[in-house]
Amino acid sequence: ECESGNDYNDQFMGIRISSIFVILVTSTFAALFPVLSSRYSFIKLPSWCFFICKYFGTGVILATTFIHLLTPAVEYLGHECLGGTFAEYPWAFAITFMTLVILFFIEMVIYHYIKNFSNSSSAPVSQPLIESNQDSIDEDKKVSLDKDLENSKIDPTDLGSFTGQLISIFVLEFGIIFHSVFVGLALAVSGDEFKTLYVVIVFHQVFEGLGLGARIAITDWPKEKRFTPYVLALGYGLSTPISIAIGLGVRNSYSPGSRTALITNGIFDSISAGILLYTSIVELMAHELLFTEEFDNKPEDASHKGTKKMFAAYGLLCLGGLLMALLGKWA
Repeated sequence: ECESGNDYNDQFMGIRISSIFVILVTSTFAALFPVLSSRYSFIKLPSWCFFICKYFGTGVILATTFIHLLTPAVEYLGHECLGGTFAEYPWAFAITFMTLVILFFIEMVIYHYIKNFSNSSSAPVSQPLIESNQDSIDEDKKVSLDKDLENSKIDPTDLGSFTGQLISIFVLEFGIIFHSVFVGLALAVSGDEFKTLYVVIVFHQVFEGLGLGARIAITDWPKEKRFTPYVLALGYGLSTPISIAIGLGVRNSYSPGSRTALITNGIFDSISAGILLYTSIVELMAHELLFTEEFDNKPEDASHKGTKKMFAAYGLLCLGGLLMALLGKWA
């Protein structure tokens, strides 16, 4: 039989309430600061700071996938009290796999549509006939007409690149918020380990926020979407505090060890694991470390700065993953 009740011991209520505001401020600041720094000169950071946040964050997200999501999901859905099909089949891995495949299908269809749309939009445009007797049209106007026609074409590379960035950011945000909700609930109803868990989750949220914020900041947002980065950062900052508040509200009735809670947590953690696994490997590691010109060595550069930069990025990725994996010992 599955457990009922939780570890809440009616202690540290003041600190528990403070965690709502502390995590709200730290999470929002971590996600928002890279965005503000990229837009306002008075707090502008050097490019190497974004470089560190970007690749450190990739490691954080990758470690979160395995240590903080997939491992708990396996424990939840494989709990002996569930029995039946949960005892006979590795549902956590299956749901993660299905999520990954569905995400790939969605992105494949979107890219295919964008490519076809761009190709049709960039088809040659028939220019108006200019009769030979219209000698009154001067050469400057002809040049202007040619430029207007050229500028009216859509660059499929730019459109596809921006669409890819948007997909990556929104999918990443969705997966992280999914995960953050259950982190907040777990913190709210924790028992004697609350203080340790509190500190660990603050660092957890800061690391994830910096990784997410750096990616939001380096995206070239069009003018009509200039407020979107702030909404994304605020959405991340609010997710855990809101779930902590909800957890405190239901602290006497919420049972994380119940059958319903185990299945719900397991399914959502598995989905989040699939989302972040796809995002971290395909969108972040592959696109930013393999399919990029950022680390190319220039012919005139004998010091191989591109290669050194690539190994620095890889080292930051490993460092981020190591620290996030270490936090998994407590949360």
